[in-house]
Amino acid sequence: MVEVPNSLEQAVSQAKEAAKIALESGVGRICLEIVIPEIAIQAQALALEFTTLFEGQQSGLKVIFPDTGAAALARRDWGETPFRVTDLGSRATGIERKISEADEIFLLVCPSSVEVETVEKLCELAGDRPVILLIPQLEDVSIVGIGYAARQLRDRFISTLESVYYFRPLDDVVVLRSYPSPWLVFLEKEDGYELIAEQGQKPMGEALDILVNNALKGEEDDSNQPQPKKGGIFASMQSFLKALSQ
Repeated sequence: MVEVPNSLEQAVSQAKEAAKIALESGVGRICLEIVIPEIAIQAQALALEFTTLFEGQQSGLKVIFPDTGAAALARRDWGETPFRVTDLGSRATGIERKISEADEIFLLVCPSSVEVETVEKLCELAGDRPVILLIPQLEDVSIVGIGYAARQLRDRFISTLESVYYFRPLDDVVVLRSYPSPWLVFLEKEDGYELIAEQGQKPMGEALDILVNNALKGEEDDSNQPQPKKGGIFASMQSFLKALSQ
């Protein structure tokens, strides 16, 4: 069974292993999601870390940032690389002009709901070439979106993405998925984490609340019940984020 990572470094390691297994299994549209505060700030450093997944294949790797500024900053900071770095384009320069036949795999860094239509177009143009979405910020599209257009987007595109790695620590609860394992829900205890549910689909919203409430049922009146630790996992992850930026 997949263990709850106790640091961001361990979460990154798990995500890389899950991505490797998924790629070998033929999964073509991959999401690697580490849902913690301020993770997007370190998108560039994390992207460079994940390029090591493709050692021996980096000449066919294209790393894509959402905007021109982020791509230019990465090129400046990284210097000469065996892979190519670009952006999602603009009105003047569409995504069609950002990819070529030489591209074999795409690593898309931190796309948000603002770019979702362009991301969808990229996936269409990629064909059978793998596209990896690293720390995508698309949850508000799939959860908050309402109406016919949002339903179409979910059915047409969001549903084609595979959450190969998902790690989200909440208050006293962790939601974790590492391909090919099912979705796991852990309750934080004084001495570690207790697995309370395995799901075939991502548990969220009311469904997640029900799972947690059922697990906690009967514990409220037990004054000797160990209390969950506060902030430990976040503290270790913030330390790793700072290390990445140095």
